[in-house]
Amino acid sequence: MTGFCYRKAVLVGMEQDLSQYTNEDLLIKYKRTKDIRVKHELVMRYINMVRNISLQMRDVYLSFAQVEDIVNEGVLTIMNGIEKFDPELNVKFETYISKRIRGMVIDMARKQDWIPRSVRKNAKIMDNAVIELCNRLGRFPTSKETADYMDITMEKYQETLGKTNVYSIISLDMVLEAGSEEKKSMQLPSMNEHDQPENHYLQREFKEILVSAINDLKENEQKVISLYYMDELNMREIAQIMKVSEPRISQIHSNALQKLRLNLTNFINE
Repeated sequence: MTGFCYRKAVLVGMEQDLSQYTNEDLLIKYKRTKDIRVKHELVMRYINMVRNISLQMRDVYLSFAQVEDIVNEGVLTIMNGIEKFDPELNVKFETYISKRIRGMVIDMARKQDWIPRSVRKNAKIMDNAVIELCNRLGRFPTSKETADYMDITMEKYQETLGKTNVYSIISLDMVLEAGSEEKKSMQLPSMNEHDQPENHYLQREFKEILVSAINDLKENEQKVISLYYMDELNMREIAQIMKVSEPRISQIHSNALQKLRLNLTNFINE
């Protein structure tokens, strides 16, 4: 056997050996050995997750990037995530990397600053209308009540809501980020943030507010949020499951995002 054939046989054997490891085992193995073959195997195992998230979030980036652009950036995100992930923490890598990939897409959208001023303006007007009606009614207003308050038809309201959907996704992400950072900045100094009781309390409080805000959503809104963010389905797939049109799912999603964003913004500003 020639030297080349021998090295090839050894490499194939190593790849076959890697295929027998679980993802968790590979992560631990890579942290210990820094073997590039292990890292490559991990990236290949999670490439489908990148594609799925890229397709699911295409409405966020479609005006400035292609799916393959996002997939390529996602691969880099996985590679970077493998380096930073700590297997000792009680967090699944799938959850960790999914959040990082979504964050990468949101960051790209923010940097593009492509959302038209008219969309931002309409989103602000709609938010103000909802806040005013919440104060008057003591509850979250219906779509009809909001449309009447804004003196527009339901068709115009739904059209405006649809156009602000991507803006709501990005805004909610910014609110969640602000919530975790601003509340964390109130804690007492310490070398280890896990030793800070204030940090534990504030994180728990923020999670409780988020859960409460989700529980306040209508049943169909909760289902759409769950299918979109937890099951990572796109609007078309959700529409098939709920047996309604894709535009209707987009409307439900937009309504839910607006409610969550306003509730969480109030918490952060307290």
